[in-house]
Formats: sequence, C-alpha cells, structure tokens
Amino acid sequence: MGKIKIGVFGAGRGRVMIDTVAGYPDAELVAICDKYEYLLDRCAEMAEEKGLNVTMYTDFDKFIEHDMDAVILANYAHEHAPYAIRCLKKGMHVASEVQPAVSLGQAVELVEAVEESGKLYCYLENYCYFRATTEMRRLYREGKLGEFVHGEGEYVHDCENIWRDITYGEKNHWRNCFNSTFYNTHSFGPIVHITGLRPVRVIGIETKPTERMQKLGYRAAEGAMEIVQMENGGMFKSLHGYMKREPAAIWYSIYGKDAMAESDRWDENLHTVHVYDDRESNQHTTYVPEPVVKTDLAEHTLGHGGSDFYPIHYFVEAILGKKDGLDNIIDVYSAVDMAIPGILAYKSICNNNQPYDVPNFRIKEERDKYRNDFWCTWGEGEFHAPITGHGDYEIPDEVYDKVREDWLKAQEWQKQEDEKERREKEKAMGR
Repeated sequence: MGKIKIGVFGAGRGRVMIDTVAGYPDAELVAICDKYEYLLDRCAEMAEEKGLNVTMYTDFDKFIEHDMDAVILANYAHEHAPYAIRCLKKGMHVASEVQPAVSLGQAVELVEAVEESGKLYCYLENYCYFRATTEMRRLYREGKLGEFVHGEGEYVHDCENIWRDITYGEKNHWRNCFNSTFYNTHSFGPIVHITGLRPVRVIGIETKPTERMQKLGYRAAEGAMEIVQMENGGMFKSLHGYMKREPAAIWYSIYGKDAMAESDRWDENLHTVHVYDDRESNQHTTYVPEPVVKTDLAEHTLGHGGSDFYPIHYFVEAILGKKDGLDNIIDVYSAVDMAIPGILAYKSICNNNQPYDVPNFRIKEERDKYRNDFWCTWGEGEFHAPITGHGDYEIPDEVYDKVREDWLKAQEWQKQEDEKERREKEKAMGR
C-alpha cells in the first residue's frame, strides 16, 4: 500500500502531530480540523515550512469526508469516544488521545464500534512509552522482576500558571469540570501496559477543592487517589491531580515477587530507571536505557520527553500489519481497562468510598450490564455526577470572563511575536 493518509482533529496537539506524522516515511498528513482558526493558522504555517499540502477545516462534518485512512483524535478529552465512533463507522482507523471514554456506557459503545468496524483502534497514552516505562515493561515481560505484587503511579501537574492557556476561559471546558480520577490514565495506564494485567476492583479518595484553582475556574477537587486490585491479587496506588508541584511528578514503581524497578521523580532524570534485585551481586542499579527506536524522527520528536513519537509510530506500523506495531499499541480493551477504574473510583468517592468491581469489556455479557450507564460530570438527569464528591457548586461568571480576557491578550501578544518572527525570517532570506 501507499502512504497512509492521516487527519488530525485538534490543532493544539495537532502541531505535535505535524512534527511526528509529517516526517514519518510511511504516513502522510493530509488534513487538520479545529474550531479555533488561530490554531489552524499556526498549523498551516508549520505545514508550509515543511512543504506539506495539508487541508485545514473548522467543520468536522467536512473534515471527516476528506480522503483519509486514519484519524488522530486530539480534541477535548471528554469528547473522544463519540468522534472515534463516527470515524470507525466511516471506515477509518482511529488513534485517540486521553481519555478513551468518560462513562461506562460510552466505553461499551466504543468497544463495540471497534469490533463491528474491523478497523484498528490505538490509544495514545504516551506515558506508557517513556524510556523508563518501556524498560520496566521489558524487565517485567522478560521475567526479571517476578510476578506483580504492588505498584504505584503518580501524575501530579501544577497547571496554575498555564490554566489560562489550556482552558481559554471556557466555563464548561473539560479541564474545569473533570474530576481528577477521570484523568487517571497518565498514572495508571503504564502499569496496565507494563504488566498486561487487568484491574478487577477499585476504591477512590479525593482532596477538597482549593481556592487556588477555583479562582481560575476549576470546579473539581485538586487531587485524587485510587487503589486498584489487579486480577492476580496485586495492588496498585494511583495519585493524580493539580497539587503544588513543579516540575510535574511522573513516576512509576513496580514491585515484583523477585525484584523491583522504578523511574525517577524529577524531570531532569525522566529516563532514569532504578532496579533492586538481591539475586544479583549488585543489588541496586541505576541507568538510562537506550531509546527503543533509533531514528532521526524519534530523536527529534521531543513532546512529553520524547514519548509522543512512539504511539504514532506503533499506530502506523500496526496499520501496515507489522508485528512491532501490533505488539506495542494499546488496543481498545486495554484502553478501557486503563480508564474504567478512574470512572468507578469517582463513583466510589461519591458513595462514601465504597469499592466497585471493574467489569471486563472483552465479555459481551459484562458489557450488557453497563451499556445504558452514562453517569459522568457531563451527564444529565439521573446520569449527572456532581463535579466533586463534596457536591456541585458555582463559580461566578466573572472568573471565567477574566481568564478569557487574559487569554485573548496573550493570544494578541503571541500573534505580534509570530508576525515579528516572520518578518525577521523574510529579511534574513532577502525577500
């Protein structure tokens, strides 16, 4: 087959995809869609610089009619499943950013759309592809650690200073309404990917909302934790949220029956792995593993510590039917295994921290129990979930107006800086 024609829905993250897809020898970026024209303008400028012919759309209905083999969904996190389903029904392969689904009913619809379409679904949980987590997966799958006993994962990212730039002052922006447990796959996902184990039981706990984030329009709790039991009896603790910490805490540990491995807690050591194994004379080793793929494109795709390259790489390889891609993508079943504990952890929070069993959506009979369960913070009527376990509360519209005003000012400044840079480039080229 010729080059795989790929479209991207979501021009914010889409700019990263330009760098990745545009340089990939077996793929061609053909279209980008976003409601914000200024983001499309930036993408168009990047595409022009790379000599690419990419069509820009503000209307998804027109975008989906473009001649494409696959779509990368980088739109709002709570809207991925509906758009994934539309693309699958259109006969396209789908790669979805976080989250795959925000309710159990949505997860049922997504799984069944994948099954019925026969197309490839790939979950772009890039934190599964850090050098450290990839190395921990290798160690575990090769039996170097022994059977999984306990694990921990953290994704704590203080977004206070960038909240304006990632929510745009939109009152109902998903980030303002998303409880921390719903956004759990950055912390829990790598453990599923490393071990291949399925979660079977979960309990959730959250902090109180804080004035620090409320003044920016965030309506949910600042942080949350879920405790998960895995199918082999092992346990896992997942911590995520916007607590005060910078750089972000991106950290994972795996305790096996025979040895343990963990990543480092600080950005400058993002790729570092620590291994404790008393079966060896050197009980504690610390090292930086080599990249799994050694190409110029892999080396120069820098988003999220270089991990943005790998899920797209494996997605393309899987479409081509290559074993390396098929072995390393996160399929729809693993994706919902990562996400459902977060949904149920929040149900636990809202119901006095009671535990919930995690269904196996590989089994149709289990899916049947949940196909009409659309409980989430965007739900209506019986399906409406309060935005925190402490109940719903309102933030004055003036807060969002102020955030919006500040964001627009920043955009105007950025436009001026972009124009200044463009003129300087033209001057340097003698135009």
